Amino acid sequence: MNLNTLKEALLIRRTEEKLLELFSQGKLNGTVHTCIGEEMSAIAFAGQLKKDDFIFSNHRCHGHYLAYTKDTKGLLAELMGRKDGTCAGVGSSQHLCEGNFYSNGIQGGIVPVAAGMALANKLKGNNNIGAVFIGDGTLGQGVIYETMNMASNWDVPLVIICEDNGYAQTTIKDTSFSGDLRKRAEGFGLSYKEGSTWEYEELIDQAEKTFSEVRETHKPVFFHVKTYRLASHSKGDDTRSESVIAPFRKIDPINVFAANNPAEYSSILSEVDDEIQKVLSSISDEELTLDEYLNNTNSSLTRSDYEWTDIKPSSLRLVERLNKSLKKCMDDENSIFIGEDVLSPYGGAFKVAADLSTDYPQRVFSTPISEAGLIGMSNGLALAGMKPYAEIMFGDFILLALDQIINHASKFYHMYNKQVTCPIVIRTPMGGGRGYGPTHSQTLDKFMLGIDNVKLVAINKFLDTDAIYQPVHKESHPVIVIENKIDYGSTLLSKPKLGFSYQQSSHTYPVVKIAPKSIKPTITIVAYGGAAGVAEDILLPLFKEHEIVAEIIVPSLISPLDISPIIKSAAKTGYLFVMEENSKTGGFGSEVVAKLQETDADNKIECCRISSVQCPIPSIKNLETEALLNSQTAITTILSRVQQ
Repeated sequence: MNLNTLKEALLIRRTEEKLLELFSQGKLNGTVHTCIGEEMSAIAFAGQLKKDDFIFSNHRCHGHYLAYTKDTKGLLAELMGRKDGTCAGVGSSQHLCEGNFYSNGIQGGIVPVAAGMALANKLKGNNNIGAVFIGDGTLGQGVIYETMNMASNWDVPLVIICEDNGYAQTTIKDTSFSGDLRKRAEGFGLSYKEGSTWEYEELIDQAEKTFSEVRETHKPVFFHVKTYRLASHSKGDDTRSESVIAPFRKIDPINVFAANNPAEYSSILSEVDDEIQKVLSSISDEELTLDEYLNNTNSSLTRSDYEWTDIKPSSLRLVERLNKSLKKCMDDENSIFIGEDVLSPYGGAFKVAADLSTDYPQRVFSTPISEAGLIGMSNGLALAGMKPYAEIMFGDFILLALDQIINHASKFYHMYNKQVTCPIVIRTPMGGGRGYGPTHSQTLDKFMLGIDNVKLVAINKFLDTDAIYQPVHKESHPVIVIENKIDYGSTLLSKPKLGFSYQQSSHTYPVVKIAPKSIKPTITIVAYGGAAGVAEDILLPLFKEHEIVAEIIVPSLISPLDISPIIKSAAKTGYLFVMEENSKTGGFGSEVVAKLQETDADNKIECCRISSVQCPIPSIKNLETEALLNSQTAITTILSRVQQ
């Protein structure tokens, strides 16, 4: 064995053994996943990439990190929870970021992110490539196959490295894996290669040739590395007997060298241990404070200095206005549009993407039915400095991508201690009223409320869409834009309600206020998105038939929410009705009422939530109308609460 290779492998092993020792001494918080026995895979692959290439790794990432970055101090300090750590202790064992190295502990989720970053390299024409490490246990995750399909279809320069140690934590591979791995990879059009950590010199040579091939062809490769983990999955949770592990200890490359060359091994071991000890001695005791950790450029501040201006009408339908706004965003060469069925002449299920692929043919991608994969790839594009606009055809399907939203897009910024941003934009239509039935008519906005570092914006028919998409385009953090299917055909103030003014605030994401021109309002209605149209519909019936004068507040940024315009209105009227197409429990209305109470605990405002019925939305027209938020239910509820 080359002595430099031995030293590098020993540095990985002894660093991890030191981490286990520190854990047993109570000096680490959390967990430690070691790659003891698998070091040669890290050296062969992570150790041979160029500095401008990238790596995505998983929970068992220490070896990959050290082989790629050579940053022993950053790793040790990270797991010790110190500021000197690569992420200042935030990420610990599983969540590392240094330069072009990233890791995350969610199995499989990193694969589409890596493919997205590789696609960005291809679009930029920089000839950089990427590698993503998975384990054999991760082969049960469907998002891997979504990604392999798209990566192959789009010729993405990525190497997927499967480190097959025969176990998924404690589950033996033979009990959880069916079929042939080569056939799986080749079935998606990927070139398949294999090697082992016991034939490490050949593996190093194979890895170098694989990287050269991907750099030349810009096509993805699947590399199957057979290896064995000599230590436990995490710390000391090993269920294997020593008799099972012993045969692999005998053929372990480091152990073989030690047995055959004891003097040289001892010398290098001493050198490596001294180096690790010096690094430990240099690590500061300083730890990140909560204020330093929470400092967030994406937080929403309550404003009191906003102004109101009249809204200008437009004869264009909402879908046409959205299309024009997106074209302005796509004029930025960093912008990418990605989604299902978005190419011309179809232009998406609701035609929001009409002509985008004609006008920007190199930057519009139509994907398979792979919501998790397309959002994951968009995350990778965003990390690479692109501005992806990802369309989920129906809002109901966004649930298939929640892992990518919550465990990836939202977490990158804080998890990596603010070293990166992820400016992904996810837009999707919600709502019923078109007879599409239980799985294509839902309003699932409530599940996106309050996600750390993610802004949730709702389009409404009263605003020019540039007022939303211009600030969205400037965001450096994730944004989810909710549209309502019923509103797509509406024009802007073509039929305003007589006696009412329509104004928008000077917030970054404007708030709409529909207020009586000459009479003091007696109730406040808060509604967003499609529900705002229902609120507008009941203005005149409430006034003419019941002498109730409503003022409507329509926020665009619904999470995080600036409650101040709502409080100002409700303080005047004494009544607050929150209307939403969600079902009531845990929804937007709950958040508004809670914020109102926290902001002004002594208020005498009577609050009420009005929503859709909590049930699957039926296709039958009459039942659908009754189940969804509707004018009659809203009026009846308001009358039951307002003192006549």
